[in-house]
Amino acid sequence: MYLEKYDLKNRVAVITGGSRGIGLATAQALAEAGARIIIADILEDVGNAAAGKLAGDGHDARFEKLDVTDPDQVTAVADRVVATMGRVDILVANAGIASNDKGESCSDEMWHKVININLNGVYWCNRAFGRHMLDAGSGAIVNIGSMSGIISNKPQEQAHYNASKAGVHMLTKSLAGEWAERGVRVNAVAPTYIVTDMTRAGIENSQWYPTWMEMTPMNRCGEPHEIASVVLFLASDASSLLTGSIVVADGGYTCW
Repeated sequence: MYLEKYDLKNRVAVITGGSRGIGLATAQALAEAGARIIIADILEDVGNAAAGKLAGDGHDARFEKLDVTDPDQVTAVADRVVATMGRVDILVANAGIASNDKGESCSDEMWHKVININLNGVYWCNRAFGRHMLDAGSGAIVNIGSMSGIISNKPQEQAHYNASKAGVHMLTKSLAGEWAERGVRVNAVAPTYIVTDMTRAGIENSQWYPTWMEMTPMNRCGEPHEIASVVLFLASDASSLLTGSIVVADGGYTCW
């Protein structure tokens, strides 16, 4: 009875920024649960390769090129997915960036870039795909926020990033409240620092790494699959009572 609630057979799942890291791990997790996968990413070659790998493993997976900062393109991709797949059941709004810039010297260009991708892009994806879910009377949206939307990062200076992720959390709660009675759930995951094969050396060799570990009770960073498992729960019927929740997966970082 309980494991059946994780079954996503025949559901259509769109993962933005799905070509690597948390996004790719999430695509793999949802595919293993039976979902039909759309990897939506601005990185065309990497995205096609990721979708091809999933398809080669026997999953229904394809790629859509998507720039989340272009609302017209987001709407077009959402409409095309529904036209070709017949439905959209799950959106994982994962595409995002980070940079370290002092609050007093962050350029307008960098501020707008971070907010545009991390917050505006999430909203435009929620809006475009959410409309189709509302028309169908069901759907699950999982936004990737950050523990940085709950606490202020240190010692690195990231006011723009922190603000963007706090915005994602409040957007999640707001849309959850608006859409609950119409069958669409909206939740978010707030991860800690996540290491991948590509980023592990940069994170673990960072001058700030000892401070991050000192502030983390579990004394380690997270892995992409650990976030993907939370997303799977939130995307599935196992979390049917949850909407407007920010699930913190941070190794205990924010409990101090």
